[in-house]
Amino acid sequence: MRWILAVSITAALATRGLAATDAQCTEILRHALDAKNPETRTLAVSALSLASGSGPLFDQLERMLQDKDVLVRQAVVTSLADVKSESATAALKKALEDPVPEVSFAAAKALWARHDPVGRDALLAILAEESKTSSSFFSKQKRQALRMMHTPRTTLLFAAEQGIGFVPFPGVGEGAASMQGILASSGVPGRASAALLLGADKDPATIDALRDALTDKRSAVRAAAVHSISLRNDPALKKELEPLLQDDRESVRLRAAAGYLRLSAIENGIGTKEISTAVVSPGAEEKKKEADKLLTLKPGSVKSLEPAKK
Repeated sequence: MRWILAVSITAALATRGLAATDAQCTEILRHALDAKNPETRTLAVSALSLASGSGPLFDQLERMLQDKDVLVRQAVVTSLADVKSESATAALKKALEDPVPEVSFAAAKALWARHDPVGRDALLAILAEESKTSSSFFSKQKRQALRMMHTPRTTLLFAAEQGIGFVPFPGVGEGAASMQGILASSGVPGRASAALLLGADKDPATIDALRDALTDKRSAVRAAAVHSISLRNDPALKKELEPLLQDDRESVRLRAAAGYLRLSAIENGIGTKEISTAVVSPGAEEKKKEADKLLTLKPGSVKSLEPAKK
């Protein structure tokens, strides 16, 4: 009945041309959030990313983290990620406790994107080895589930574009095609995702975790670790890539070779000074002078450049 009432309100506004009110819009969304159909609840939760990050609807959005449907809870995390407030951050931290790895990983990425240390610690717990102290962030069982799960390519690409934090280095590439290659499959292991997301993190614990990831049994994780180590632009890390030059998977071996060359180039000073590689074509300078002359001519004077009529 409540959902029928909401539809009736929408229909009335359309047919009678009545002006909408905040109360009517709130009622439409509230009923959608309470709908039995999980797809409707997911749509409502996603729509709320457009609304204000406070008020009764936002409070209800936070409560939707307890929804029985996993996709609804994931959508809640995505919407909360768009809200830059203390209450939204607190709700995301609560979502880290979700029993489903996909939900808690989405919360960790959202917190990392807003530079919250809790998000970084959560990702580091997924990336690091069992023996590392950071692994106490999650239980052993949940941590293993997070590392084995697969994350959607589009979700990870969005997170990477929003704040992966790598600093471009003049004279060498930014590795966009390499990352796209790693993400080409339908899903990426959680540990590989953590390696890509934390690649630019300056904490020594992160580089230790990336070193550990170089020996992971899954090639996607090794490739992600090679990618991130290469983009740290630290020639001292060349030695970490050397063993991967013998890796049995091309996706790892070729990235290791390219990464090694990248770090060698940086070590040899490429990018530390501007180097022009442009080739000036014959007559280009003369053509430029003629073009500049045309730009400085006064209106009506162009005819002087035309051949004289006989």
